[in-house]
Amino acid sequence: MGEQTKKVIVVGATGTLGNKIVKALQAQGADVTAMVRPTSNRSKLEEMGVKNFVIGDMMEKSSLKGALSPSFGFDAIVVSAAGYTGHTKGDSPLTDTIGYQNLVDATKEAGIPRFVMISILECDKAKGVPHFYNKYLVEKYLAEKKQPFIALRAGAFLDQTRDFILPKITKGILPVFFQGSAYSYGMIYTPDLARYTAMAASILPDSALNKTVDVGWAEPVNEIKLAEAFEKVLKKPIKTEAAIPPFVVKIMFPLLSIFKGGMGDMLQMIKWVKTGAYVSKNTQLQKEFFGDLPTVDEAIRRYCKDKDLIPE
Repeated sequence: MGEQTKKVIVVGATGTLGNKIVKALQAQGADVTAMVRPTSNRSKLEEMGVKNFVIGDMMEKSSLKGALSPSFGFDAIVVSAAGYTGHTKGDSPLTDTIGYQNLVDATKEAGIPRFVMISILECDKAKGVPHFYNKYLVEKYLAEKKQPFIALRAGAFLDQTRDFILPKITKGILPVFFQGSAYSYGMIYTPDLARYTAMAASILPDSALNKTVDVGWAEPVNEIKLAEAFEKVLKKPIKTEAAIPPFVVKIMFPLLSIFKGGMGDMLQMIKWVKTGAYVSKNTQLQKEFFGDLPTVDEAIRRYCKDKDLIPE
């Protein structure tokens, strides 16, 4: 007799990463339910074959009771929501604090035995960067509430929601957030993160619970390593340029942060990453749970294949 199909509810499923997590769960044979807001666009998920939807909002506690009802028999909840980004109407930094606490409380009340969240590398050390440190506070809240969880502490995404690399790499230019060989940081390709998340929800044994797991590449990168990897794969010279012009970071961000808190948060993030703290201190659990860590060259090659920059 084969193993029972895992029932997994995904919060943040309509997002770019959420879509990839749903796809990875489907590939692993999970029965996927997407929690969406009443106004959410479900069309992409429906095209992917998702048939089960529940209505819920992390900022509305009353909605979560029905969305996570024990009657559904969920084996795990996966959360990729990130209010800080503001990618979806209704998102705000409060989603990353109060919203997550509401969701943890509802998960605990519903008796769902596994909470899988996307966290951030070394977030417990990043007290001055609110959207990083808030992830640690959620991890802490999960532990305090005794809700079994797995937190995947991911590095920077190679492929952002708005892929700023693709339009320029074809012209031999690689936009980077951090210029200079001195600034190394952890990185991950989001299809890998999605696969790890699906495994954490549906495959990993209970012995993996109540752990934070650093996830990313076999080594940290800087602009030189990234450019060299693209040069190897694309077989042409690649030069780097700042994704955000230095004068914007130096002058505009501090000014705009007076009126918009997110700018100040991003400025603090840039400063913190430049301290060298944004790297994995322990890759052993990733290797144990998910196999060998991808190399920089391997990950860049897969990115280029997926973006049709090189032949299959």
